[in-house]
Amino acid sequence: MRTDLFEFALPEDRIALRPASPRDSARLLVVRPGVSGELDDRNVGELPALLRPGDALVVNDTKVFAASLRGRRLGRGDREPAIAATLTRRLDGSRWVALAKPAKRLAVGDVVRFGSEGRVCFLDQLDATVEAKGQGGQGGEVTLAFAFHGAVLDQALAERGDMPLPPYIASRREIDERDRADYQTMFAREEGSVAAPTAGLHFTEGLTAALRARGIDLHRVTLHVGPGTFLPVKADDTTAHTMYAEWGTVGAATAAALNATRRAGGRIVAVGSTSLRLIESAAAEDGTLAPFSGETALFITPGYRFRAVDAMLTNFHLPRSTLFMLVCAFCGLDVMKRAYAHAFTAGYRFYSYGDACLLFRSGVDLQSPADGG
Repeated sequence: MRTDLFEFALPEDRIALRPASPRDSARLLVVRPGVSGELDDRNVGELPALLRPGDALVVNDTKVFAASLRGRRLGRGDREPAIAATLTRRLDGSRWVALAKPAKRLAVGDVVRFGSEGRVCFLDQLDATVEAKGQGGQGGEVTLAFAFHGAVLDQALAERGDMPLPPYIASRREIDERDRADYQTMFAREEGSVAAPTAGLHFTEGLTAALRARGIDLHRVTLHVGPGTFLPVKADDTTAHTMYAEWGTVGAATAAALNATRRAGGRIVAVGSTSLRLIESAAAEDGTLAPFSGETALFITPGYRFRAVDAMLTNFHLPRSTLFMLVCAFCGLDVMKRAYAHAFTAGYRFYSYGDACLLFRSGVDLQSPADGG
């Protein structure tokens, strides 16, 4: 499928630089394909009334770590160019794969010293040696071998690192301490992501209590979000794009509970594209879920047949991104183009800190309570 079909323009002033406060006060665009009142303006706090007793929400409990480091290259002449690195994958107690910028300033054997400006750190300096670069030096990927190991390294990284905000936010304002809380969901407990599962940012203790009071259960899965989540699809056709593999797990208890939900006639509602892709990866052809642990690189585009997920809560996504392609597969390309056009004119806030959509899959049972949910 041509990737230019998923292109759209968005003014910068529609990109949210801070989340709504309180989190569940964000606006919510409800999309019900093929029915009267296909688009409905609500807010996230109304989510319990928009779902049915017996439905089940699936949330991603991954935790974002302070993966963004800033430093300088040492030696090799008088200049010490600034280097930014985003850690993406741990190899062992002292080595990480990272995306470096500008990677062309680095060669194998170089030492990068990561700073601690404005912070109180228990170590004076944190050095890393460039052990390897990506194939042909492309893509900015490097392997960094740090001078410290294990828990000592973990503490040093936590003290020096910033939250890895997406570039459309980080390029417009400084990352600060507030982001350490703002860019983390209330469900976060399993550290390993370099980006937040942003649909989960809208939840509060009050909202989850209201969902449970309505008879809607919440279940946890873990998918560690990788660096590919913000990257546009550069290929002219979706068939030429390769997804980053990401590690995830669906526990036996969660799989059994969701199977029971489906047998009882309840709907499975994925909170975010990460939860959806993981559930779909764990589902058999008939939608039955089994425990899952491993990597998934599932790339969902229009034409995909969904097996298990009936509805999803998600944010507004980047043009030409795999995430926008996923929601177009879920509701239909024309439906989502109408939904985004409505969101533009209605003043919705976009992307990671922005507002949300509640999407019902084409053909799913939309019979709802009297309030129109």
